[in-house]
Amino acid sequence: MTRWHLTAVLSVLGLATNCGPKGAGPKGPEAKAYGAALVEVSGGKQVAAIGTTLDQPLVVQVNDAQGGAVAGAAVSFRAGGGATVIPPEGLTGNDGQLTVSVALGGVAGRYQVTAITRDKAGKTIEWRTEEIALGYQQNLGRQLNDRYCSRCHDPESTAERVSNHDNLNAKPHAFTDGAFLNNVSDADLTSIITHGGAALNKSPEMPPYGGTLGKADIEALMAYIRAVADPPYRLKGLVYASN
Repeated sequence: MTRWHLTAVLSVLGLATNCGPKGAGPKGPEAKAYGAALVEVSGGKQVAAIGTTLDQPLVVQVNDAQGGAVAGAAVSFRAGGGATVIPPEGLTGNDGQLTVSVALGGVAGRYQVTAITRDKAGKTIEWRTEEIALGYQQNLGRQLNDRYCSRCHDPESTAERVSNHDNLNAKPHAFTDGAFLNNVSDADLTSIITHGGAALNKSPEMPPYGGTLGKADIEALMAYIRAVADPPYRLKGLVYASN
């Protein structure tokens, strides 16, 4: 076989010496320094509608063993379920931080985002968070929460909304308080929302919303409460696979 024929055969098989491996992409940024810990600065556990980019960026920081920021450390991100992180990798700045944006997938649920770096010995260091994607009904519930509920149930004040939480005798549970609300049945939640706290011998400071919200609104609000619960809400009687 001539050299030309041999080269042609190897080319067809993808084995020619000037052909790189199929699917090989550009290498990520090369680390200039290494840390001992990876921590969140901000952006974890956000809530947004399916298929949208989170309002706030996700910011992580690489620290050394003494807790000091490490500049030039390589960090990569992995997201499941169709979520995307932009950029998917990069080097930390002078403050030891790397900022990325996260776009949620098209299915309602919790999306795990993992940040990964390595220490000087090559050991992998990971940090994880969950971002919550809301379906149509859950997102409607979120809007109703913003309009009617968050002023009392969210203890944090913002520029747009001053919290009334600390002015109440009985402190309302945040809707993320799964440790408490996961144990309240749908029927009891419906009664409290519809008829007020007094309906279940709870604080009368919780007013009735049956005259304001229709059945579909109340169902949407409950769907939102179940979606954002921490720890996550699990329907009783169902068997869940382990992660």
